[in-house]
Parts: sequence; C-alpha cells; structure tokens
Amino acid sequence: MTAKTKDAPTKGEATRLTIEDAAIELFIEQGYHATSMRQIADKAGLALGGIYNHFKSKDEIFEAVIVDKHPYKKLLPLIQQAEGETLKEFLGNATRIVIDELSSQPYYIKLMLIEIAEFNGAHGAAFIKEAAPQMLPVFEKIVKTRKELRVTHPAVLMRSFIGMVLSYMITEIIISNSILNKVMPKNSLDAYVDIYMHGILKESA
Repeated sequence: MTAKTKDAPTKGEATRLTIEDAAIELFIEQGYHATSMRQIADKAGLALGGIYNHFKSKDEIFEAVIVDKHPYKKLLPLIQQAEGETLKEFLGNATRIVIDELSSQPYYIKLMLIEIAEFNGAHGAAFIKEAAPQMLPVFEKIVKTRKELRVTHPAVLMRSFIGMVLSYMITEIIISNSILNKVMPKNSLDAYVDIYMHGILKESA
C-alpha cells in the first residue's frame, strides 16, 4: 500500500474540493439562488445524498467556497516580495502582482459580486476570521518599514488596499466593452495607484 504524502488530501477532503469546484461553476453560470444541491451533485459526479455527508446546505457550500478558494494565501508572499525603493514603486508593484493574480482567476471576483449582491456580505465574517491573522502581519510590516506612510494603523491600510484593488477590478469589468475603455491611457493602473496614494487634488503651494 502506498503511503500518503504529507500534503496529499484525504478522500474526504478531495471530495469536498470537487463539490466546491462544481459549485463555483454553477454559481458563476446561474447565480446562487438558481443553483440547486442536485445540480451541484450532478456536476460533481455524486449522488445527492453524498453531498450531505460533507455539507449541510447550499449556504455552507457557498461559505466554504468564499473561504477556501480565496487566493490570499498565494498573494501574501508575493506582496511581501514586491520590490521598490520608494513607497510608490513598492505599492505599484504590489498592486500589479495582486491584480495580475486575480485576473488569472476571474471567478473569485464574480463570486464576491454574488456575495455582495445576493448575501449583502453575510459570509464576510467567516473569511475575515480565516484570512485576517495571515494578512494583518503583512500590513504591520509595511507600516513599520515604510516610514513615509501617513496611515499607521495596519487594519486601515489593509482595508484601503483591498478596496483600491477591488474598485479597480470591478470598474475594469464594467468598462471593458465600452467606449470609456478605448480612451483610457495605457498606464491607467499607474494612475489609479497614484490617486490611491495622493488623491486627485494638487498639493497646496
């Protein structure tokens, strides 16, 4: 009998992930409320009763997807490795890293829009409980090492950074097929980061 590797998922864990992957496709395709447990079971290749061995309800599946599939575990070390002699360079590089990664997994932004539109952010607490202990130390380090920052509270910096990235990506989706997208400068992300850091007003003389 072959010994399991340390990181290999158990059969139960593998089944849970299969269910979550099937649910993601259906939630994005149809929305949460239009997706049934039976559809998820069929998509996952399971009997309906088999799903209930792992999840009590469709809501529990959705919460698991929001928490388990968030790319923050991959993003955090990338943010820490972002280079830049100045804060502007560092934030610009960190933002590009995050947006490039999220753009390669666009399903998650769509899931977050479902979470906001259909649940009013009800599953946010579960995600924050999971992610905040790993995310906050990254922003604490930024606050301690980047002395030019005006923001000294790591949680505020983290929230503002997340808000900046999400607002850029959501507006990018909205304008992608519009005339507005055609008149955007090629360096619109740089401009967005600059507005995040300095605002839209010129400094007083």
